[in-house]
Amino acid sequence: MMKLIAPETTLEISRLLLEPLVESHAAHIYRQLQDESLYQFIPQEPPISLQVLQTRYRALSSRLSPDGQEVWLNWAIRLRQFGTYIGTLQATVYANQIAAIAYMIFPSFWQQGYAKEGCLRLLNHLFNDYQVKIVAAQIDTRNVASIELIKSLGFKYVSTKENADFFKGCVSHEYRYECMSSST
Repeated sequence: MMKLIAPETTLEISRLLLEPLVESHAAHIYRQLQDESLYQFIPQEPPISLQVLQTRYRALSSRLSPDGQEVWLNWAIRLRQFGTYIGTLQATVYANQIAAIAYMIFPSFWQQGYAKEGCLRLLNHLFNDYQVKIVAAQIDTRNVASIELIKSLGFKYVSTKENADFFKGCVSHEYRYECMSSST
C-alpha cells in the first residue's frame, strides 16, 4: 500500500491555496465545470449533475486507489485574496516513484500564471514530500497553451502516442512530457 503524506494539508502559494478536494467543493465549482471550452482537448464532458460530481469527489477524497497502489492527490485551486475557486489540480503517484499530473483552470482565469504557480507548488510537493523521481504529463498535441506551460516548468518532450483517443469526432494524439527530480 502506498503511503499518504499529509493528504489533508492545504498547500499555500503567494496568490493561491490548493485545498485537498472533498465532496463539498463540488457545490463551489460545478457551474464553472459546465464550460464546454474546458473539454476541448480532453475526452470528458461536463458533469451531468451536481450529485454526480459530489460522488466523484467523495471517491477521490479517499486519496488512494481502491487497491491501494496509487496515491490520488486532488486539489481545488482557490485565490487567496478573493476566495474564488479557479480550477483543479491533480497528481497520481505510483509505487515506482513516477507521478502523473493534470490541471484545469477555468477560462476566465486563463493566461494569468495561476496554472504555472499551482504546478510549481505541486512539483515541489511531489519531489520533496513523496520522493518522486519523474513527473509526467500527457497532453493532446493540439493543446498549445498546455504544452507551453509544461515546457516553462522544465518538462522535456519524451514521446508521441498516435491515436491516443477518439473524442468529439476527432482522433487525438498525445505528447508525453517528463520532468526529472533534481536529485535524480
